[in-house]
Amino acid sequence: MQHEKFSPKAFLFDLNGTMINDMDYHNHAWHDILTNTLGADISFAEVKKEMYGKNQELLDRVFGKNHFSNAHAEEISMQKELSYQQAYGPHLSLISGLDKFLAKASSHQIKMAIGSAAIPFNIDFVLDGLQIRNYFEAIVSAADVIISKPDPETFLKGAEILGIEPKDCLVFEDAPKGVEAALNAGMKCVVLTTMHTADEFNYPNIIAFISDYNDDSLKQLF
Repeated sequence: MQHEKFSPKAFLFDLNGTMINDMDYHNHAWHDILTNTLGADISFAEVKKEMYGKNQELLDRVFGKNHFSNAHAEEISMQKELSYQQAYGPHLSLISGLDKFLAKASSHQIKMAIGSAAIPFNIDFVLDGLQIRNYFEAIVSAADVIISKPDPETFLKGAEILGIEPKDCLVFEDAPKGVEAALNAGMKCVVLTTMHTADEFNYPNIIAFISDYNDDSLKQLF
C-alpha cells in the first residue's frame, strides 16, 4: 500500500478474477469454443491474453470485425457462458476474505458498485448465487457501455450512479486492461493477483497488490 492516506468513499469491483477466482474456467470455455467449434488456430495462452472487454470484442480480435453477424455472435457468447457456468457453478465462491470485507465496507457506509465487462446473465449468476446483491447500489455490465475496458466508461458510469467523484473511488481489478480503465477514469486501484503477476502491471494508480481480501494493507482503507 502506498504511504499516503487514502480514504475512498466508494469501492468499484470488477467481477471475474476480482470477486471470484474463475478466470481459468472462462479461459477453458473460450478455448474450447474458439478452437473446437469455430476452428480458430489459437493456443490456450493466447486466449488468456484476449480475455478482456465484451465477448463481441473478443470475437472481433480473434476473427476480425464483422466476421459474425450480431445474432451469431450473441449465440456464440451464450454458448460460451452456459459452458462456463456449468463448469464453474459447483465451485462458485467469493475470493477469501471478501465476505467480511464487503460487510465491513457496508458498516462504514462506503458505497459499492460492480463494473464488469460481463453480460448481465453472468453477473446475476454470481450475485444471486452468492446472495450478495444487497451490497451494491450500482451494476454496470457489458450491456450498459458502448466501449469496454480499457475505456473508462464502465467505472465512470458506476461512479456517476453512486454520486461519488472519480477521485474518491477505489477500483478492485485483476487485469491490466481493467487497471488501465481505472487510470483513464482518474481512479486509484487495488490489484488482485489471481490471473496475473505483479510484474505484468506498470500503472501509477496502483496502491496495492493482494492475493485475497485478508491482506492487512486493506485495513488502512477504513
